Amino acid sequence: MSKKMRSNILLLITAAIWGSSFVAQKSGMDYIEPFTYNGIRTLIGGLVLIPVIYVFSKKNAGTDGTPQKIFDWEKDKVSIIGGLFCGAALFVASSLQQFGVMYTTVGKAGFITTLYIAFVPIISIFMRKRVRPIMWLCVLLGAVGFYLLCMTEASLKLEFGDMLVLLCAAAFAIHIQIIDYYSPKGDGIKISCVQFLFAGVLGLICMAIFETPDLGNILACWLPILYAGVLSCGIGYTLQVVAQADADPTAASLILSLESAFAAISGALVLHESMTLRQLLGCAVIFCAVILSNLPEKQAKLPNEPK
Repeated sequence: MSKKMRSNILLLITAAIWGSSFVAQKSGMDYIEPFTYNGIRTLIGGLVLIPVIYVFSKKNAGTDGTPQKIFDWEKDKVSIIGGLFCGAALFVASSLQQFGVMYTTVGKAGFITTLYIAFVPIISIFMRKRVRPIMWLCVLLGAVGFYLLCMTEASLKLEFGDMLVLLCAAAFAIHIQIIDYYSPKGDGIKISCVQFLFAGVLGLICMAIFETPDLGNILACWLPILYAGVLSCGIGYTLQVVAQADADPTAASLILSLESAFAAISGALVLHESMTLRQLLGCAVIFCAVILSNLPEKQAKLPNEPK
């Protein structure tokens, strides 16, 4: 099997894990409250990445036998600071998403979350970044898809859960911009580890303030928590890092965008959720917007370059 094929398979597994984790999020609400669930699962995700960081640090260590630190403030200052900012944004986004899935279906939540691709160019304007013209078409398609998915002919009222997940998509767009700023300057896995740990701590603080956690209910929810924490956060991210080392960036983005489709399939198979033809059309339009947003930009040819 070629490295490219192996990478594509790993990325497909990652998309399936991330998509199906929406079911775990929905199922977890049968036992515990949102901040409790999010705090524990993101904290677990960060702890799972610590041995991954240790393995990579040993692999990249020199031959002088010097013990390698998992985190070194002098070397990892940017990664730690970036992880804290990313963790704050992740906490807001994941909390909005977790509350949202309580009031909407897994399939709708998966596709609405992908609308972060529509918010990224809007935020980029305020950051004075160049926005590709095709991205505005993606914004338009995203808006049309969202209308078809969430609005019905009988009622043009936006459901509470859909609105929360839409706000979650905007928060994830900010999260992406923060990652875009810090990831070239730091270590990707360490940034991710710090962000999960910090988001977990924030979640547990909110749990202590706003909720009444029950140890028995938390233990009863062990499977959804471990699935989202270990598989989605820890293993999913690690698979993405390993796979993208040998994958084409555009192909990787397109494969990972299948997360929304896997969310809808998982919701139908596990939770027996269904969608109307109008909602399915909305999903298809949003998915087209995601694919268009990941298409590579055509490069201008040099004067002497053959056509």
